[in-house]
Amino acid sequence: MGKHEEEKGMERKVDAMSCNIINELRLEKRLCDGVIMVDGAEFHVHKIILCGCSPYFMTLFNNGLYPPDKLGYCIPNVSVEIMELIVEYAYMRRVNITEKNVYKLLIAADNLLVSSLVNECCAFLKAQLCPKNCIDIWRFAHSYFFENLKQEAFWFILHNFEEMVRLSEEFLDLTVEQLSEIIEKDELNVKKESVVFEAILQWIKHAPWKRKAHIGVLLPKVRLRLLTHDYLMNNVSNNTLVMDDMTCKSIITSILTGIDDLNPSLSLSSDLTRLRLPRAVLLIIGGLVNMEPTNAIEAYDTRAAHWVNVTCNDESPRAHHGTVYLNGFVYCIGGLHSLKFQSSVRRFDPITRTWAQVRPMHFCRCFVSVCVLDGHIYAMGGFNGIEHLNTVERYEPENDQWSMIAPMHEQRSEASATVLNNKVYICGGYKWNVSLFTAEYYSPQTGAWTVIPPMMIRRCGLGVAAYRGQVYAVGGFDGDNELSDVEVYNPQTNVWRQGPDMNSKHSEFGIEVLDDLLFVLGENNVECYDEQTSKWHAVENMGISRRALSCCVLSGLPNIAEYAAPRENPFGVRAHGAPGATSNLLPMSEMYK
Repeated sequence: MGKHEEEKGMERKVDAMSCNIINELRLEKRLCDGVIMVDGAEFHVHKIILCGCSPYFMTLFNNGLYPPDKLGYCIPNVSVEIMELIVEYAYMRRVNITEKNVYKLLIAADNLLVSSLVNECCAFLKAQLCPKNCIDIWRFAHSYFFENLKQEAFWFILHNFEEMVRLSEEFLDLTVEQLSEIIEKDELNVKKESVVFEAILQWIKHAPWKRKAHIGVLLPKVRLRLLTHDYLMNNVSNNTLVMDDMTCKSIITSILTGIDDLNPSLSLSSDLTRLRLPRAVLLIIGGLVNMEPTNAIEAYDTRAAHWVNVTCNDESPRAHHGTVYLNGFVYCIGGLHSLKFQSSVRRFDPITRTWAQVRPMHFCRCFVSVCVLDGHIYAMGGFNGIEHLNTVERYEPENDQWSMIAPMHEQRSEASATVLNNKVYICGGYKWNVSLFTAEYYSPQTGAWTVIPPMMIRRCGLGVAAYRGQVYAVGGFDGDNELSDVEVYNPQTNVWRQGPDMNSKHSEFGIEVLDDLLFVLGENNVECYDEQTSKWHAVENMGISRRALSCCVLSGLPNIAEYAAPRENPFGVRAHGAPGATSNLLPMSEMYK
């Protein structure tokens, strides 16, 4: 620990000691110059302490209507239990916030202008957000004008809509205005638009005698043109609620007529055709284009099945590097730039679209393997220009520090790594003209590497990813040929098995899991694997053909629209079976059937 950290630690100890001493004086009613009265209970306090906590008390104690020596002050609309917590917080700057007291405590802290406690209560509720309680927190925040908390809860609802509908009892108590506000948003995260229609039916069924009249308001919020023809025919057009409403009946008839007549000039509301924004996008950075490093960045929008160029020209070209997404930042690690092997690490802020340099690694690492576990970045192996490495470094973003941890059993460059069950797995790679089939994992709990059974095939330049509870080792180069075959490791049985071959051979490519699909991003083509169907599907090629790239998944961005295809649909993306559908690639919506 440095001198600065020691001084800060000492200051915290002194502050805590002072708080304890003054609080003991309060509890013993010594040196107190004020009494707070709540529902017959009295709290003996030191005015100066409460003034330092809240401008409410500053005004109360300095009000010209009261004599300066006044002792007693009545506080209305606060219970004894909550007032006790607020006084404790004023003295100790900490309080035990629980699910039972947080709402009352937050309201009282807001009324008494204890802003720091308001922030702590809001932070507590944000951390508690889940599909079961998000509606309740959203409506509470709206009622009491906690705008930031309201926005956080609303984003959570949008991003977890399917689970919320399934698990939240409060969903059925939404007003029609609240439900409309949710389902009309582009940010609503649904794999299939039919989920929205069925949620409407579920909400109406809860009180059909008074809610069935709202179908005409709600149905136009559904992106009906994103539904398949079969679903429209079998589930929407013959629904009694829809057919009994003239507005809905007219819309469905127009859509079906357009589909059946293959009439691309049919003019429909943009609300019916507008694609939802993705919850997350695939981001690919750098790589080799015609054997030269590039700084090109592209994002893949799964909802639109389209690549978007988001290159930032102030970033240097880089290849054979590693990329991870952690705490809202993208980190580019090591690699090759200007014919030099790099130890440098660059951090990209996807909100401001700016790059910054952070502390470099201890070693230059080209062909490095990277991953994230427990808020730390792991950089493993690679080539430093002289030798293949077995050393491993771990980065703590809070301290901007790299530290060396236990080395791997094997020297590895062009390997690939992933995280599963709180362990870092690394497989294959290259060492002194030999492609490796060995694999091992690191456990932070033991601080040691453990060898697992070798793969069936030697692989360097492979892709490794955790998918559906297993480790997938995909493609690569065996020393003679590029590979299309796949192996799958089950940590429960400690056994490798053969997986379904990819459609194409890949080496030095990107690999990621998004929307429960395993994506492989190669030089000449992109494909994804769906474990439920055991099939690989073709995906639209990247705008820039490249290899030796690196990739990560960006999720939860407030500006995700900047990384998504335009929702006005200028490139002709259509729902499957809709007019103008010309692509032979399988739409994402079809994969989720």
